[in-house]
Amino acid sequence: MQYAPEDSAPVPIRCLVVVIHSRKRNLPSVGCAGPISLWMVQKCRLFGRVKDRPRSPKFAPMGTVLHQLEAARKTCRKLLAVLIDPDFGQDEALLERTVQNACMAKADLIFVGGSLLTSSAFDHCVQRVKTLSDRPVVLFPGSPAQLSGHADAVLFLSLISGRNPELLIGHHVTAAPTVRALGIEAIPTGYMLVDGGRPTTVSYVSQTMPIPHDKPAIAAATAIAGELLGLRTMYMDTGSGAKRTVSPEMISAVRKGVELPIIVGGGIRDAATARTLCEAGADVLVVGTAFEQDPELIFTMSEAVHG
Repeated sequence: MQYAPEDSAPVPIRCLVVVIHSRKRNLPSVGCAGPISLWMVQKCRLFGRVKDRPRSPKFAPMGTVLHQLEAARKTCRKLLAVLIDPDFGQDEALLERTVQNACMAKADLIFVGGSLLTSSAFDHCVQRVKTLSDRPVVLFPGSPAQLSGHADAVLFLSLISGRNPELLIGHHVTAAPTVRALGIEAIPTGYMLVDGGRPTTVSYVSQTMPIPHDKPAIAAATAIAGELLGLRTMYMDTGSGAKRTVSPEMISAVRKGVELPIIVGGGIRDAATARTLCEAGADVLVVGTAFEQDPELIFTMSEAVHG
């Protein structure tokens, strides 16, 4: 019988459970060599120590960007995310100016993604944004094709406001091995599409009906269901080019229902609207189209969000 070295870390309880079961099923034991008895497990639990196994490089560090979102939520600090469409990113000069303005205006995050990808240069766009920016780059994918190892994290979106099975779990199965292989942080996110006053690309591509603009109770119940399912953030969106934003009443209803960080995007075109949505309970505001049309707008928007 061998005891583990004194200079190594305590055996985690989860490993003890695996060891006990491996004995019963004649499987290779974990963390100790050879057969092991329940008595020895107890001795290891009390006195034994084994070295921590290094995390495989294919697994991303847990929670870097998510912790930033959760910390902002706990401290009531509001965050601004700039959304860059990968097709828009083909204009190198405009992309560079937008990213530089985002950094100078102290935007907190840069999202990259879109509902319709007509460019094959997605990975190049993400790499370019990462090169130009010192902010976390987060993927906001419209399909499993919109993935890149140059990003810091990906919003692992589940369209919980719709009933399209591909967007509830189908695309996730397709994308999961790639996300794992790339080693980027995956943030489980409940995506809720809200009526923005006009049909949008996301509603057309997703083939789903948005939550009615004047039904905050439906949005709140949907968000609560997502939280109970284990999702870590909620993203409420009216889509790019929407005529109106998610209503403050809907944001407030969702805020009362869940403790998760709330991300809000779509139709945000001025500082006054941004301030109103933050006061209603949004933790992160996402602005894209407005900055494409007026890259300088980010400075006044940042002041409104950060106070």
